[in-house]
Amino acid sequence: MSLATILRQGWTALVLMLMLAATASAQRGRDDDGEYQILQARYGTAQHHVDVTQQLKQLARQDRRFKLVNDVFGVDPDPGRRKTLRIFARGRDGQQRTFEYEEYSHVDGSQFTGWGRGDWGHGGWSGGWGDGPSGGGRPHGRDDDGDYQILQANYGTSRKHIDVTQRLKELARRDRSFRMGNDTFGADPDPGRIKMLRIYTRGKDGRNRTFEYKEGSLVDGAQFTGWGRGDWGQGGWGGGWGGGRDDGDEPQAGGARLRIISARYGYGSNTVDVSDRLRELVRRNRLELRVDNSLAGSDPVPGRRKTLTLTYAPEGGDVRQVRVNERDMLRVP
Repeated sequence: MSLATILRQGWTALVLMLMLAATASAQRGRDDDGEYQILQARYGTAQHHVDVTQQLKQLARQDRRFKLVNDVFGVDPDPGRRKTLRIFARGRDGQQRTFEYEEYSHVDGSQFTGWGRGDWGHGGWSGGWGDGPSGGGRPHGRDDDGDYQILQANYGTSRKHIDVTQRLKELARRDRSFRMGNDTFGADPDPGRIKMLRIYTRGKDGRNRTFEYKEGSLVDGAQFTGWGRGDWGQGGWGGGWGGGRDDGDEPQAGGARLRIISARYGYGSNTVDVSDRLRELVRRNRLELRVDNSLAGSDPVPGRRKTLTLTYAPEGGDVRQVRVNERDMLRVP
């Protein structure tokens, strides 16, 4: 072999080594762009969840972004219920934060340092699903984003109801949102009748407001200050089940005044009932949303443009029906 050939091969090898080093360096630099170091990852529901830190590392090494489904982790910890991936992380400022991804959503690793290298998940989280340092892994201040301070919570009907303030505190410390029913509070104060959770609050302007959630609906603590810490419910409410509001407001949450009679989403005869989901989305007696597969949690008829058929009754009005195509906006009343 000639000297020229040896030099040429050596030069080629050197160029390849430099290119690989540059690629690795770029990957390391990109992986270090994130703001949060992952401590642990769990998948499931508040009742049933599993540690998926190692499975998440494998996915991170394969791709920066992936769709979250049961098959991804090879386990369904709570069959029949919609699950969530919770990533518990620590920011550069040392504060802990919880990132939540609902089933069928996309997980993007760009905000996590060391994502593609799997250089994380070495412990430091002991809060289970939601309890732990800094308000269950939420960053300081997030629990104070809400506009309303909870005074008391009652569950039942106007004729029979019970105080569930302490039980609500326990639920709030475990999770930012939960689906509410008799099992939630361990009691059925008025058997055979549809019950309500009423949360009595005081706003930052000093005025009282009542939030109402129908049995079976989703309760979200995002609008209440101090939710995850349970830093509320020290009294100040004397209005019983319905009296005592000083602003003249009726209950605001859960669609108490705009009545959703039925809602189905799909194509032709292949439709799914999304009535409960729409009831959860009612805000201030109105519904405004983009119609898409997220209403059903998945695509009920792939390849077809679907329609939402909604039957409702506005406050004091007659029953109405509206049909809205997928990707269009729904606005009622």
